[in-house]
Amino acid sequence: MSNDLLKTLKILVVEDEKRLAQLLKDAISDSFFSVVIASNGEEGIKKFKSFKPDIVITDIMMPFCDGLEMTEKIKELDENITIIILSAHSDKEKLLKAIDVGINKYFIKPFDPDEVILHIKKIAPNLNKKKQIVLKENFIFDNNSINLYKNDELITLTKREKEFFYLLIKYKNNLVTTEQIKQTLWNEEVNDERVRTFIKRLRLKTSKEIIENVSGQGYLISVLDN
Repeated sequence: MSNDLLKTLKILVVEDEKRLAQLLKDAISDSFFSVVIASNGEEGIKKFKSFKPDIVITDIMMPFCDGLEMTEKIKELDENITIIILSAHSDKEKLLKAIDVGINKYFIKPFDPDEVILHIKKIAPNLNKKKQIVLKENFIFDNNSINLYKNDELITLTKREKEFFYLLIKYKNNLVTTEQIKQTLWNEEVNDERVRTFIKRLRLKTSKEIIENVSGQGYLISVLDN
């Protein structure tokens, strides 16, 4: 496995012990594109939304919102996200709960960071397949950088336009309602006309073909490479 693949991945570390979080970050940062730290589950959810990592590495026992609660909430945002649990607890109940909420790997503290890297190396090829999303008319959306390309040329998009593509691709080949779009893209109340104007301008930048209208209901993007 080439380390080049790891260099495309973004990692979110959620750990309330600051020293341990920094030690882990220092140990693995050279292997990945970017590593950021959150100090508890609440901050982890916020950073997940803004940072959009490929993998979440989290402790279980944390203040405000523990690792398992956070995992459940993150899985509601992205059911396919890879989550690795680090825990000093090896009791059966915690392990079963972790499996139930959909974690991918469970490491017992103390652990060797190289073992974490080795595990990610094994799963990286499957993660990479999810990152490059092939759309109609030679458009490609990169889920890691949240960028849109056509024939390898970057299409300049605003932050809101990128968020729109990310939302529709999350529900690829399925309808995203106008209400969902409003709630995700705007922090204020907006009318349907504003959404239509936003999408009309975005189509002029890209193509009418890749943003499909479902009359009176919402929009969808057809993904050619699943």
